[in-house]
Amino acid sequence: MLLVPPFRAFYLGRLVSLAGSAMTPVALAFAILDASGRPGDLGVVLACQIVPHLALLLVGGAVADRLPRRLVLVVANLGAGLTQGAIAVVLIAGAYRLPLVAGLALAAGALEAFTSPALRGIVPELVAGDDLQRANSLLSATSSAVKIIGPTVAGVLVVAVGGGWAIAVDAVSFVLAAVFLIRLPRVSPAPAVRAGLLREIHDGGRAFLAIPWVWPVALAYAVINLVNVGPWQILGPSLTRDRSGEAVWGLVLSVRAVGLLMMSVLMYRLSLRRPLRFGRLVGALGACSLIALGLGFDPFWLAACAFLGGVGFAASGITWDSALQRHVGATHLGRVSSIDELLSFAAIPIGQLLVGPAAAAWGGERVALACGIAFAVAALVPLTARAVRSLPGAPRPAAEPAPVAAP
Repeated sequence: MLLVPPFRAFYLGRLVSLAGSAMTPVALAFAILDASGRPGDLGVVLACQIVPHLALLLVGGAVADRLPRRLVLVVANLGAGLTQGAIAVVLIAGAYRLPLVAGLALAAGALEAFTSPALRGIVPELVAGDDLQRANSLLSATSSAVKIIGPTVAGVLVVAVGGGWAIAVDAVSFVLAAVFLIRLPRVSPAPAVRAGLLREIHDGGRAFLAIPWVWPVALAYAVINLVNVGPWQILGPSLTRDRSGEAVWGLVLSVRAVGLLMMSVLMYRLSLRRPLRFGRLVGALGACSLIALGLGFDPFWLAACAFLGGVGFAASGITWDSALQRHVGATHLGRVSSIDELLSFAAIPIGQLLVGPAAAAWGGERVALACGIAFAVAALVPLTARAVRSLPGAPRPAAEPAPVAAP
């Protein structure tokens, strides 16, 4: 059983944190719109969250490799609780000022840059190598479940008591997560020669390039995010509304979330000899949603393709996380993970900015279809590398798989 100490404490911490965070997008959107009446303010606040996250990810990866990951996560969650709590107080008190809320959003985004590399790096410290896929499947299934329930609960809270109170619930969830995480065992970082921060980031980049199966998949994820997130978020609701109405889009998103959840549960049971190869092949199903959108499928088939898309994303993400945790040595795991995330996240706003002009020039359906095809190609191209195809599902080695020599 995975749900025994110390993984149980980590799982419960993630559960309460995810439950709170799942409510925040809905709560924050309506709270800012109600307080300001200006959609542009919401855009500024959201940008203030993502910019420091991207800017500090590499620093966050280096810190995750240098300090105990338990400590990083506890401090980051307490900090997130303070920032979200401050935003909630400002909104509940009716003291909304854009510079104040934007500044708090900057702090929240900065904390997230330190959280995500440590989260990926701490799982191998809590479970055996053979249990990594099961652990990531359980975490993925939980994340999918709360994403189905959280926005609905947030909507009820916004109507009943206001968006500020829903954000306050998120603040409390971060503090509760820190309480669970502080119970994790103290694991010192792998011994290494300490250099300056920039030197450690540079060494992490060299480790990223030195492992032959890491960079092809990481680049593929960057391309996938470039052609998927913006088109799906922007063209999806607009094209679906024009064809079938707003309610159909909500149904499509729900069915997609069910696909994510069901595949996550299935991955808990599967035992794979070549999990990364499996993840790349099944991950190509993620393109089905955009292709169906571009081909103008009716609501039933669009929902069916969205379900397959959720299946693909779950299989791809779980196998990728497990591969990194299993085969990248602890000395570089935080930095390698941060580079992977930086490439993926940086591609998202580029795609969001390009999709509007592209749709105006060539039509939304053509752009969606082209992006879906590009998605499928990007998902499968890494399989041309033998290191990706043959990576085993063996326990994580104690030594680095690809030592990086000092210059």
